[in-house]
Amino acid sequence: MTALRQAGEGEATWFGQPRGLTILFLTNMWEQFSYFGMRALLVYYMTRQLLFTQPHSSFVYGAYTACAYFTPIVGGVIADRYLGKRRAVIVGASIMALGHFLMAFEAMFYIALATIALGNGFFLPSLPSQINGLYRGDDPRRGWAYNVYYVGINIGGFLAPLICGTLGELYGWHYGFGAAGVGMLAGLLIYLGGQQYLPADVRAKDAVPAPVDESGPSGRRLVLVLGAVGLAVTVFRGAYEQVGNTVALWAESGVDRRLGGLSIPMTWFQSLNPLLVMLLTPILLAVWRRRAAAGYDAPPARRMALGALIVGGGYFLLAAVTWFAGDVKASWLWLALFFLIFTIGELFVLPIGLGLFARLAPPKLGATTVAAWYLAIFSGSLFAGMVGGLWSLLDRSSYFALLAVIATVAAGLLRLLDQPIRRIDLSQSEN
Repeated sequence: MTALRQAGEGEATWFGQPRGLTILFLTNMWEQFSYFGMRALLVYYMTRQLLFTQPHSSFVYGAYTACAYFTPIVGGVIADRYLGKRRAVIVGASIMALGHFLMAFEAMFYIALATIALGNGFFLPSLPSQINGLYRGDDPRRGWAYNVYYVGINIGGFLAPLICGTLGELYGWHYGFGAAGVGMLAGLLIYLGGQQYLPADVRAKDAVPAPVDESGPSGRRLVLVLGAVGLAVTVFRGAYEQVGNTVALWAESGVDRRLGGLSIPMTWFQSLNPLLVMLLTPILLAVWRRRAAAGYDAPPARRMALGALIVGGGYFLLAAVTWFAGDVKASWLWLALFFLIFTIGELFVLPIGLGLFARLAPPKLGATTVAAWYLAIFSGSLFAGMVGGLWSLLDRSSYFALLAVIATVAAGLLRLLDQPIRRIDLSQSEN
């Protein structure tokens, strides 16, 4: 690894991090812009333009997000063994841009969704799995790299509903979908222009295979523990994914969005989550650093469990608000408070979980192991689609209370995994 990509004296950096990290999060920032831009419009487009029923729209939404996170399992293996991570990102981004532009044509709706999901399979696991290669093993910055990366990609998530959502809602759905495609092309161009700052590709089929210790962190214990974490995250996402689905429907029909003489566009609320990610991450990182310096650093599973519990608290708030509001529309301030609580919980779960999978990945299988993280998102999205179908069957308060219970169950599962994960970390450090 060159001096440029190592943490050390004379290293060229941007914002105190390797330049490659900036390239990676800018690339994913624009990919997230395209994804969240399309997602902000998707449910409304299906119910208003295509005239799908609410249960059918929720099913399509859940099936699409599930497929978008299933294809990385195959794409990660292909990237590790044959294409290499760089080529996989380029191929995936190109296919995804095509899919976003196809969304501008009603007759191509399902084909467009399938095309985006296919491209995502190559892109999604191959980009973050390059982060570890930017740092030496003893670089203290590596522990915070995924939180920094998470802030970067949420800039795209913040801008997307404001731009794509506003274009789609005010000027026509196809303008919003077209803007998402332009964003995907911007990410591809940034990635192509920053190749010199990224770690070199090493494909598994070109590497000399190392013996596998079945009792070590790369053996059966690792697979079982990561599988258990994936199960807990699957349950968690059953509640988490409702932000773009049933919570968005409630924002349209159950929230008083008046501000002065204006009405806040419903898609703008989708920008609150990524905006809060950007604002809250530096605060959380500062708190975690102080706690670590004082010897009170919480292990990953405990942080994730706390985050899931906080998300459950956010949904409990909505259950209480809808209970007391009855048939009257709730103030948009309650929805904003929900997003604040929700985002704090999210920051304890998602970047930490992604970093956990990437850190424990066996050598030469980085994209494949990160793809396993997205397998949990796949199964969680399917679960979320089924949970979303209950929106039409339950009253609003009972539905949000159910989401609070689901998030709390996930918190309990993650807390039970604390000791197994710590044992694997200890074993890995000893090896």
